[in-house]
Amino acid sequence: MPAYNAGKYIAEAVGSVLNQSYTNWELIIVNDGSTDDTAAVLDQFTDPRISVHQQENSGQCVAANKAFGLSSGRLIKFMDADDIISPGYIAEQVKRIGDNDDVVASAAWGRFYHDDISSFKVNEDLIREDCKPIDWLVSSMDGKQAMMQCALWLIPRAVLEKSGLWDERLSLINDFEFIIRVLLNASEIRFAENSLLYYRSGLQSSLSSLKSTKGAQSAYDSINMGTSHMLAFEPSTRVKKACASCFQNFIYSFYPFHKTLIKGAEHKIKDLGGTTSTFPAGGYTRLLQKIIGWKIVKKLKLLLSDAPQ
Repeated sequence: MPAYNAGKYIAEAVGSVLNQSYTNWELIIVNDGSTDDTAAVLDQFTDPRISVHQQENSGQCVAANKAFGLSSGRLIKFMDADDIISPGYIAEQVKRIGDNDDVVASAAWGRFYHDDISSFKVNEDLIREDCKPIDWLVSSMDGKQAMMQCALWLIPRAVLEKSGLWDERLSLINDFEFIIRVLLNASEIRFAENSLLYYRSGLQSSLSSLKSTKGAQSAYDSINMGTSHMLAFEPSTRVKKACASCFQNFIYSFYPFHKTLIKGAEHKIKDLGGTTSTFPAGGYTRLLQKIIGWKIVKKLKLLLSDAPQ
């Protein structure tokens, strides 16, 4: 569990691990040079299965790789410091993997907003069956924004030894490339119906973060590398369509900034044969985009989100 300035949330994340019905676990936390009260919050946990390690601020990928290097288990789960998992989460995933060292376990998940867990709703687009990794990837990407969040997965160490660890050059959406690479080195994904990830949402990215050149470049590079892994595995029409959808979602996320990267994404979509992916909107926003177009709607949303409260 990498942690950077996670003092507000990390106690809840660690608490959800302590509450697991499966008890044979170790939790390795790497404090990535936090400047808030993360270290003080972590000091309250005395369970011997939890170890905390300090490093100078080097980024989430470096911290995650360091934690893996300190681990000893056969099965590995990476978690963010604001994740919450249901009490039977690990037990169910362990059961689904069994003695297999080439099978990865997935989970159910949903969002809750503005730190209010009562707002939680399970995602309706879950892939609830066991399947081949490339089938899961295509189904999760085709016309949708794929959920690659690291805590969804329980991964055998043997798979990680084949796939390699986190790419330390990446920052924003670094999990996209990593999880694709991991999944394509597994033989099967098995769905753990009773494992539930509570995904914290509604913490809006500020206008300044969207303008970050480093972040946008990382996101583009992660998508470019992840889709390249998929195309190398299966250069089919269905995979090309799914990959084009990922580049379209990049455009939806970062427009109207980073024109060079957006132009690059547009070229990728054309080379891949186009996409039917639509701008993510609901309610009045969906109606409005039909009238004035998604680009104007996006600009309006940015103006409203950046307005003084």
